[in-house]
Amino acid sequence: MKEIFDKRYPVTIFFLLVTGFVFLLMLITTGVNFDQAKTLFQFGAMYGPTIRLFPEQIWRLFSAIFVHIGWEHFIVNMLSLYFLGRQVEEIFGSKQFFFLYLLSGMMGNLFVFAFTPKVLAAGASTSLYGLFATIIVLRYATRNPYIQQLGQSYLTLFVINIIGSVLIPGISLAGHIGGAVGGAFLAIIFPVKWGKRMYSTSQRIGAALFFIALAVFLFYKGMSYV
Repeated sequence: MKEIFDKRYPVTIFFLLVTGFVFLLMLITTGVNFDQAKTLFQFGAMYGPTIRLFPEQIWRLFSAIFVHIGWEHFIVNMLSLYFLGRQVEEIFGSKQFFFLYLLSGMMGNLFVFAFTPKVLAAGASTSLYGLFATIIVLRYATRNPYIQQLGQSYLTLFVINIIGSVLIPGISLAGHIGGAVGGAFLAIIFPVKWGKRMYSTSQRIGAALFFIALAVFLFYKGMSYV
């Protein structure tokens, strides 16, 4: 139990607990209907038509990260977060990991909003693909053997999972790619704990500006859908 709730990884634990609480609340309040579209929507799933009608519900870009569609979806993502989250939190530090997770998820959901505008989508996968991408990008910018080996392993897993996203119905390819794109830029924006000079200040500023511009463009594209 102490290993599961390791104090060295407070943000990973926080996201696990919040996601678990949301899933438990869905079960308690709706019972056998916990994975139906109505329930997912009520608990904050991503749904483009609603945001277009009610822009104030832009919060769904974040809330959807914590909503899951059934037991398998929940368990697989939580196991991934447990192992992947601790590694990324160790590399970037807790504060920066917090923003990496949320902003990667947001970018993934913006891709859903812009490119699959009528889809009801949910899950932590948008954030998890962002975490994969951060380490893959760092693999080519660092001489640290641990990150290089980790990045190579993640690259293989990333390719396999993207292929699965294409072949398996019901999986949001747009969300996965968007999360990865977001994570790739965030890897440049946020310095790792022991390699703050990995990217120059101008590179970090450029990546941040591109990230913001892309987010604005995707939101505008999603809102313009007829």
